[in-house]
Amino acid sequence: MPKVIWKEGNLLYPAPVVLVSSGADKSEYNLATVAWTGNICTDPPMTYISLRPSRLSHDIIQKTGEFVINLTTRRLAKATDFCGVTSGRDVNKAQKLHLNLVPASQVKAPLLLESPINIECRVTEIKKLGSHDMFLAKVVCIQAEKEYIDKKGQLHLERTEPICYSHGKYYALGKELGYFGYSIRKKV
Repeated sequence: MPKVIWKEGNLLYPAPVVLVSSGADKSEYNLATVAWTGNICTDPPMTYISLRPSRLSHDIIQKTGEFVINLTTRRLAKATDFCGVTSGRDVNKAQKLHLNLVPASQVKAPLLLESPINIECRVTEIKKLGSHDMFLAKVVCIQAEKEYIDKKGQLHLERTEPICYSHGKYYALGKELGYFGYSIRKKV
C-alpha cells in the first residue's frame, strides 16, 4: 500500500492521560491534565511529565519539586477533560468538580482520592525542550486501592477502566490481546 509524506509532529498515540496534582498546601493545590507522561527507568523507578511553562502547575512543580500522577478512569473522563481546558488560575478545579485532594504519603503534593492509583513523585531534573519542559522524577511511593490487588499481590489495573488520549479524543482501553511472552510460550 503506498504511503505519503505527512506533516511532521507528535503522532505517538495513544498516550496515557493522567491528572497531575501539585501544591505544597491547600491554598495552591492544583490539578492538570497531562498526556505527555511515561516510564523512563525501572531502577530507580522514574517517570516524567511534560508541561508548557505557561501552565500554573509548571510554576508550582518547579517551586515545590514534587507532584502526584493520578491515573484516570472511565469515571474520571469528564473531570480529566475539564482539568485540561480550564486554568487553575481561574477556578479551583477540585472544588468545582467535587473531587477530593488529600495528603499524600511521601510528598507535599496532594493525591486525588477518586483515582485508583496515585504515583507520588519527586523531581530530579527539569529539561527545557521548547514548547514544553520535561520534569524527570523519581517515584517515591505508589498508593493503590485494595480492591484492585488480588491475594497474590498482583495489581489488576484493567479493572479500574483506564482511559487514554489519542489525537484529541479520549478512549476507554479494551480487551486483553496477550501478555508479556505469550508469543513464545510453549503450548501444553
